[in-house]
Amino acid sequence: MAKSPWPKTFPPLSPEQEAIRDDFMKYWHEVLPRRFGIIDRFNHTYPVRTRPATFLRTLEIGAGIGEHLEYEKLTPEQRKNYYALELRPNMSAEIQRRFPEVQTITGDCQKRLPFPDGFFDRVLAIHVLEHLPDLPATVREMHRLCNKSEGVFSIVIPCEGSLAYTLARKISAQRLFEKRYKQSYRWFIEREHINRPEEILGELAPYFEIEERSFFPLPIPLVFCNLVIGLTLRPRRAPMRLAA
Repeated sequence: MAKSPWPKTFPPLSPEQEAIRDDFMKYWHEVLPRRFGIIDRFNHTYPVRTRPATFLRTLEIGAGIGEHLEYEKLTPEQRKNYYALELRPNMSAEIQRRFPEVQTITGDCQKRLPFPDGFFDRVLAIHVLEHLPDLPATVREMHRLCNKSEGVFSIVIPCEGSLAYTLARKISAQRLFEKRYKQSYRWFIEREHINRPEEILGELAPYFEIEERSFFPLPIPLVFCNLVIGLTLRPRRAPMRLAA
């Protein structure tokens, strides 16, 4: 029987690299909307335009510094029931400062979260799933938390490995990183974008069905010439059993 690749493991980073990693993630979330607004708008408008007609509770995993909340049009009740989960304390503190009316949680989406089954009507993962060493654990947990009758799991992922995405990164994140820290971007990105689209879709398939998908910037369903993919998924009543 083949050994599972999950969770993916990596050599430890130095204290300097860990500090750079945390700093750049926050910095990139601040810079992206200002300097690369076209792609950032797709990232955040996709989950808004494909959201359910009615919902109350939203969970956003990997919420960054709360930039997605700038795009949401929520009633006071929906806003009060918006849960923003972020791994890094420096970033979750920024969400709490900017959006005190939502529920900010510092935690790991790869672990069990303190909510009952089917608690959320919407679950959002905007440029998150490509980062996760234990992606299957997150998929299972989001399936547990997503309402099986009316819930949706809305995700945006990069076309990691595509020619278009590789070229775009060289003139955006890579250039900023190397200018800011005076060192190679390679060690950073090799620890961040660790899951490619085919791996992510493979892990999602037993738990969710694709209801809608959109490619950007070209409206053709091909990875090599696009930058990102938006997907709206419905939870299966029960996970599919895969053949051994």
